[in-house]
Amino acid sequence: MARLFWAALGAAAGVYAVRKVTKAAEAYTPTGVAHGLSDFADGLRELADAVREGMSEREEQLRLALGIDAGTDGTGSDALGGHAARLDAETARRLIEDPTGRFDTRAR
Repeated sequence: MARLFWAALGAAAGVYAVRKVTKAAEAYTPTGVAHGLSDFADGLRELADAVREGMSEREEQLRLALGIDAGTDGTGSDALGGHAARLDAETARRLIEDPTGRFDTRAR
C-alpha cells in the first residue's frame, strides 16, 4: 500500500513539474512574448490614463485657486452667466506655496 502511495505521489509530482516547465517554455515562444508585451502595453495605457486624469484634476484645482476660470468683471461670473467657485485667500496661498501637496479646501 505504501508503494502505491509513493508511486502516485511521484507521478503527481512529475505531472506538476512537466506542466510548469511547459508553461515556462511557452512564455518564450513568439506567441508568448507577444502576449506578454500586449499585457505590458495594456498596463502602460492604464497608467497613462490615470496620469491624465490626475493632471486634469490638478489643473482644475489650480484654475480654481488662481481664479482663471472666473470672469474678468470682478464679480466672479463666468461667461455662461453662472458663478465660478472660488477658494478663500488662505487656501489659494497654500496651494500656490505647495502645489504638490494634497489639495484641501478646508482651513487648517
